[in-house]
Amino acid sequence: MLSMAVEMDTKDLIQNNNVLLPFLKWAGGKRWLASSHGHIFPPQYNKFIEPFLGSGAIFFALQPKQAILSDVNSDLIETYKTIKGHPLEIQELLERHQKKHSKEYYYKTRASKPRNSITRTARFIYLNRTCWNGLYRVNLRGQFNVPIGTKTNVLLETDNFKAAAKLLNNSEIAHCDFEATINRANLGDLVFVDPPYTVKHNNNGFVKYNETLFSWEDQVRLKNALEKAQARGAFIISTNANHSSVRELYKDNFKTCSVNRSSVLSGKPQFRGKVSELLITG
Repeated sequence: MLSMAVEMDTKDLIQNNNVLLPFLKWAGGKRWLASSHGHIFPPQYNKFIEPFLGSGAIFFALQPKQAILSDVNSDLIETYKTIKGHPLEIQELLERHQKKHSKEYYYKTRASKPRNSITRTARFIYLNRTCWNGLYRVNLRGQFNVPIGTKTNVLLETDNFKAAAKLLNNSEIAHCDFEATINRANLGDLVFVDPPYTVKHNNNGFVKYNETLFSWEDQVRLKNALEKAQARGAFIISTNANHSSVRELYKDNFKTCSVNRSSVLSGKPQFRGKVSELLITG
Protein backbone atom coordinates (compact mmCIF):
# COMPACT_ATOMS: atom_id res chain seq x y z
CA MET A 1 0.00 0.00 0.00
CA LEU A 2 0.98 3.64 -0.36
CA SER A 3 3.51 4.70 2.21
CA MET A 4 1.90 8.14 2.69
CA ALA A 5 -1.67 6.84 2.86
CA VAL A 6 -3.88 7.47 5.85
CA GLU A 7 -4.51 4.20 7.70
CA MET A 8 -8.21 3.54 8.16
CA ASP A 9 -10.67 0.68 7.91
CA THR A 10 -13.45 2.32 5.95
CA LYS A 11 -16.01 -0.42 6.50
CA ASP A 12 -15.59 -0.25 10.27
CA LEU A 13 -15.80 3.54 10.23
CA ILE A 14 -19.10 3.46 8.40
CA GLN A 15 -20.58 0.84 10.72
CA ASN A 16 -19.42 2.07 14.11
CA ASN A 17 -21.06 4.54 16.47
CA ASN A 18 -18.53 7.31 15.85
CA VAL A 19 -19.97 8.19 12.46
CA LEU A 20 -21.23 11.75 12.14
CA LEU A 21 -24.50 12.09 10.30
CA PRO A 22 -24.93 15.01 7.89
CA PHE A 23 -26.61 18.07 9.38
CA LEU A 24 -28.36 18.73 6.04
CA LYS A 25 -30.86 16.75 4.03
CA TRP A 26 -30.10 16.88 0.31
CA ALA A 27 -31.87 15.56 -2.78
CA GLY A 28 -29.81 12.65 -4.04
CA GLY A 29 -27.87 12.43 -0.77
CA LYS A 30 -25.71 9.35 -0.29
CA ARG A 31 -26.46 8.19 3.25
CA TRP A 32 -27.72 4.93 1.73
CA LEU A 33 -24.39 4.39 -0.05
CA ALA A 34 -22.42 4.96 3.14
CA SER A 35 -24.55 2.53 5.13
CA SER A 36 -24.97 -0.29 2.61
CA HIS A 37 -21.93 -0.13 0.29
CA GLY A 38 -19.06 0.81 2.58
CA HIS A 39 -16.90 -1.95 1.11
CA ILE A 40 -16.41 0.01 -2.15
CA PHE A 41 -14.18 2.61 -0.50
CA PRO A 42 -10.43 1.92 -0.35
CA PRO A 43 -9.12 1.14 3.15
CA GLN A 44 -6.20 3.54 2.68
CA TYR A 45 -5.93 6.85 0.88
CA ASN A 46 -4.37 10.28 1.21
CA LYS A 47 -6.77 13.20 0.75
CA PHE A 48 -10.52 12.81 0.36
CA ILE A 49 -11.81 15.00 -2.49
CA GLU A 50 -15.50 15.73 -3.10
CA PRO A 51 -16.45 18.34 -5.74
CA PHE A 52 -20.27 18.00 -5.41
CA LEU A 53 -20.57 18.34 -1.65
CA GLY A 54 -24.32 18.45 -0.99
CA SER A 55 -25.01 16.96 2.44
CA GLY A 56 -21.51 15.45 2.62
CA ALA A 57 -22.82 12.02 3.66
CA ILE A 58 -19.70 10.15 2.51
CA PHE A 59 -17.38 12.76 3.99
CA PHE A 60 -19.04 12.46 7.41
CA ALA A 61 -19.11 8.67 7.22
CA LEU A 62 -15.42 8.32 6.32
CA GLN A 63 -14.15 11.13 8.57
CA PRO A 64 -10.99 11.70 6.51
CA LYS A 65 -7.84 13.17 8.00
CA GLN A 66 -7.53 15.58 5.07
CA ALA A 67 -10.17 16.73 2.60
CA ILE A 68 -10.91 19.14 -0.22
CA LEU A 69 -14.62 19.89 -0.41
CA SER A 70 -16.34 22.08 -2.96
CA ASP A 71 -19.63 22.93 -4.62
CA VAL A 72 -21.00 25.59 -6.97
CA ASN A 73 -23.80 26.38 -4.51
CA SER A 74 -22.46 29.44 -2.69
CA ASP A 75 -25.10 29.28 0.08
CA LEU A 76 -24.17 25.67 0.80
CA ILE A 77 -20.44 26.41 0.93
CA GLU A 78 -20.99 29.39 3.24
CA THR A 79 -22.95 27.09 5.54
CA TYR A 80 -20.06 24.61 5.83
CA LYS A 81 -17.52 27.37 6.38
CA THR A 82 -19.63 28.95 9.10
CA ILE A 83 -20.26 25.63 10.88
CA LYS A 84 -16.50 25.14 10.78
CA GLY A 85 -15.88 28.37 12.67
CA HIS A 86 -19.03 28.96 14.72
CA PRO A 87 -20.76 25.69 15.67
CA LEU A 88 -22.08 26.79 19.06
CA GLU A 89 -23.52 30.04 17.73
CA ILE A 90 -25.37 28.09 15.04
CA GLN A 91 -26.72 25.71 17.68
CA GLU A 92 -28.08 28.63 19.72
CA LEU A 93 -29.78 30.24 16.73
CA LEU A 94 -31.39 26.95 15.72
CA GLU A 95 -32.80 26.67 19.26
CA ARG A 96 -34.48 30.04 18.68
CA HIS A 97 -35.85 28.90 15.33
CA GLN A 98 -37.19 25.76 17.02
CA LYS A 99 -39.14 27.79 19.59
CA LYS A 100 -40.66 30.07 16.94
CA HIS A 101 -41.36 27.53 14.20
CA SER A 102 -44.78 27.74 12.58
CA LYS A 103 -46.13 28.09 9.07
CA GLU A 104 -46.18 31.87 9.37
CA TYR A 105 -42.66 31.95 10.83
CA TYR A 106 -41.33 29.64 8.09
CA TYR A 107 -42.47 31.91 5.26
CA LYS A 108 -41.34 35.02 7.12
CA THR A 109 -37.89 33.47 7.56
CA ARG A 110 -37.82 32.25 3.96
CA ALA A 111 -38.40 35.85 2.78
CA SER A 112 -35.78 37.31 5.13
CA LYS A 113 -32.27 38.38 4.14
CA PRO A 114 -29.89 37.97 7.10
CA ARG A 115 -26.90 40.29 7.08
CA ASN A 116 -24.13 38.06 8.39
CA SER A 117 -22.89 34.54 7.72
CA ILE A 118 -23.92 33.12 11.11
CA THR A 119 -27.58 34.15 10.83
CA ARG A 120 -27.63 33.17 7.15
CA THR A 121 -26.29 29.72 8.00
CA ALA A 122 -28.82 29.19 10.78
CA ARG A 123 -31.58 30.26 8.36
CA PHE A 124 -30.24 27.87 5.70
CA ILE A 125 -30.30 24.89 8.09
CA TYR A 126 -33.70 25.87 9.52
CA LEU A 127 -35.25 26.05 6.04
CA ASN A 128 -33.53 22.82 4.99
CA ARG A 129 -35.02 20.94 7.94
CA THR A 130 -38.54 22.32 7.68
CA CYS A 131 -39.08 22.71 3.92
CA TRP A 132 -40.57 20.05 1.64
CA ASN A 133 -38.24 17.02 1.55
CA GLY A 134 -35.13 19.08 2.24
CA LEU A 135 -35.16 20.27 -1.37
CA TYR A 136 -32.91 23.17 -2.35
CA ARG A 137 -34.43 25.21 -5.17
CA VAL A 138 -34.28 28.88 -6.10
CA ASN A 139 -36.23 30.99 -8.58
CA LEU A 140 -34.78 33.06 -11.43
CA ARG A 141 -33.93 35.82 -8.94
CA GLY A 142 -31.94 33.39 -6.81
CA GLN A 143 -34.53 33.33 -4.01
CA PHE A 144 -35.19 30.09 -2.13
CA ASN A 145 -38.79 29.13 -2.98
CA VAL A 146 -39.48 25.64 -1.57
CA PRO A 147 -42.77 25.43 0.39
CA ILE A 148 -43.00 24.35 4.01
CA GLY A 149 -42.89 20.62 4.62
CA THR A 150 -44.29 18.33 7.31
CA LYS A 151 -41.16 18.13 9.49
CA THR A 152 -41.26 20.32 12.59
CA ASN A 153 -37.99 19.40 14.31
CA VAL A 154 -35.37 22.08 13.84
CA LEU A 155 -33.00 20.45 16.31
CA LEU A 156 -32.22 16.75 15.93
CA GLU A 157 -30.92 14.14 18.36
CA THR A 158 -28.11 13.39 15.91
CA ASP A 159 -26.86 16.99 15.88
CA ASN A 160 -23.23 17.40 16.86
CA PHE A 161 -22.13 20.69 15.35
CA LYS A 162 -19.02 20.83 17.51
CA ALA A 163 -17.80 17.46 16.19
CA ALA A 164 -18.72 18.48 12.64
CA ALA A 165 -16.67 21.65 13.04
CA LYS A 166 -13.71 19.67 14.33
CA LEU A 167 -13.82 17.38 11.30
CA LEU A 168 -14.24 20.33 8.93
CA ASN A 169 -11.15 21.95 10.44
CA ASN A 170 -9.12 19.32 8.55
CA SER A 171 -10.77 20.32 5.30
CA GLU A 172 -10.33 22.95 2.65
CA ILE A 173 -13.78 24.21 1.61
CA ALA A 174 -14.18 26.01 -1.70
CA HIS A 175 -16.88 27.54 -3.87
CA CYS A 176 -15.79 26.51 -7.35
CA ASP A 177 -16.41 24.39 -10.43
CA PHE A 178 -15.93 20.63 -10.06
CA GLU A 179 -13.09 20.48 -12.58
CA ALA A 180 -10.86 22.79 -10.54
CA THR A 181 -11.27 20.51 -7.52
CA ILE A 182 -10.75 17.21 -9.37
CA ASN A 183 -7.62 18.63 -11.02
CA ARG A 184 -6.03 18.73 -7.56
CA ALA A 185 -6.29 14.97 -7.10
CA ASN A 186 -2.98 13.14 -7.11
CA LEU A 187 -1.48 9.73 -6.34
CA GLY A 188 -3.34 7.95 -3.53
CA ASP A 189 -6.14 10.52 -3.18
CA LEU A 190 -9.78 9.39 -3.08
CA VAL A 191 -12.17 11.28 -5.35
CA PHE A 192 -15.86 10.77 -4.63
CA VAL A 193 -18.19 12.29 -7.22
CA ASP A 194 -21.99 12.55 -7.10
CA PRO A 195 -23.07 14.99 -9.84
CA PRO A 196 -26.60 15.99 -10.88
CA TYR A 197 -28.01 13.09 -12.87
CA THR A 198 -28.24 14.59 -16.34
CA VAL A 199 -28.44 12.15 -19.26
CA LYS A 200 -28.32 12.51 -23.03
CA HIS A 201 -31.55 12.57 -25.07
CA ASN A 202 -34.06 12.28 -22.23
CA ASN A 203 -37.31 14.20 -21.83
CA ASN A 204 -37.90 13.44 -18.16
CA GLY A 205 -38.92 16.63 -16.35
CA PHE A 206 -36.45 16.26 -13.47
CA VAL A 207 -33.64 15.63 -15.94
CA LYS A 208 -34.67 18.78 -17.80
CA TYR A 209 -34.33 20.67 -14.52
CA ASN A 210 -30.88 19.15 -13.99
CA GLU A 211 -29.88 20.15 -17.53
CA THR A 212 -30.08 23.80 -16.54
CA LEU A 213 -27.71 23.07 -13.65
CA PHE A 214 -25.46 20.46 -15.19
CA SER A 215 -25.52 19.88 -18.92
CA TRP A 216 -24.52 16.82 -20.91
CA GLU A 217 -21.40 18.75 -21.90
CA ASP A 218 -20.64 19.00 -18.18
CA GLN A 219 -21.05 15.22 -17.91
CA VAL A 220 -18.44 14.75 -20.63
CA ARG A 221 -16.15 17.30 -18.99
CA LEU A 222 -16.52 15.45 -15.69
CA LYS A 223 -15.62 12.11 -17.24
CA ASN A 224 -12.52 13.65 -18.83
CA ALA A 225 -11.43 15.19 -15.52
CA LEU A 226 -11.88 11.86 -13.75
CA GLU A 227 -9.84 10.05 -16.40
CA LYS A 228 -6.98 12.49 -15.88
CA ALA A 229 -7.17 12.10 -12.08
CA GLN A 230 -7.19 8.33 -12.49
CA ALA A 231 -4.10 8.56 -14.69
CA ARG A 232 -2.36 10.51 -11.91
CA GLY A 233 -3.03 7.63 -9.52
CA ALA A 234 -6.19 8.75 -7.72
CA PHE A 235 -8.95 6.36 -6.65
CA ILE A 236 -12.24 7.22 -8.36
CA ILE A 237 -15.69 6.42 -7.00
CA SER A 238 -18.70 8.03 -8.65
CA THR A 239 -22.45 7.64 -8.72
CA ASN A 240 -24.53 8.69 -11.70
CA ALA A 241 -27.73 8.01 -13.60
CA ASN A 242 -28.06 4.38 -14.67
CA HIS A 243 -28.74 5.31 -18.27
CA SER A 244 -27.30 3.96 -21.50
CA SER A 245 -25.69 7.30 -22.39
CA VAL A 246 -23.82 7.45 -19.07
CA ARG A 247 -22.79 3.78 -19.24
CA GLU A 248 -21.46 4.41 -22.75
CA LEU A 249 -19.55 7.46 -21.55
CA TYR A 250 -17.66 5.49 -18.89
CA LYS A 251 -17.25 2.13 -20.65
CA ASP A 252 -13.55 2.35 -21.58
CA ASN A 253 -11.52 3.21 -18.48
CA PHE A 254 -13.86 2.53 -15.57
CA LYS A 255 -15.82 -0.30 -14.02
CA THR A 256 -19.58 0.20 -13.76
CA CYS A 257 -22.41 -1.63 -12.03
CA SER A 258 -25.95 -0.83 -10.99
CA VAL A 259 -27.00 -0.39 -7.36
CA ASN A 260 -30.48 0.11 -5.93
CA ARG A 261 -31.73 2.67 -3.46
CA SER A 262 -35.10 3.77 -2.13
CA SER A 263 -36.59 7.00 -3.42
CA VAL A 264 -39.01 9.17 -1.44
CA LEU A 265 -38.49 12.48 -3.24
CA SER A 266 -41.67 12.39 -5.32
CA GLY A 267 -44.79 13.93 -3.82
CA LYS A 268 -46.86 11.11 -5.32
CA PRO A 269 -46.56 7.64 -3.71
CA GLN A 270 -46.83 5.83 -7.06
CA PHE A 271 -43.52 7.37 -8.14
CA ARG A 272 -41.66 6.28 -5.02
CA GLY A 273 -39.83 2.98 -4.60
CA LYS A 274 -36.55 1.37 -5.69
CA VAL A 275 -34.36 3.40 -8.02
CA SER A 276 -31.35 2.04 -9.87
CA GLU A 277 -28.18 4.15 -9.95
CA LEU A 278 -24.86 3.63 -11.67
CA LEU A 279 -21.76 3.06 -9.58
CA ILE A 280 -18.51 3.96 -11.35
CA THR A 281 -15.09 3.01 -10.01
CA GLY A 282 -11.55 3.27 -11.29
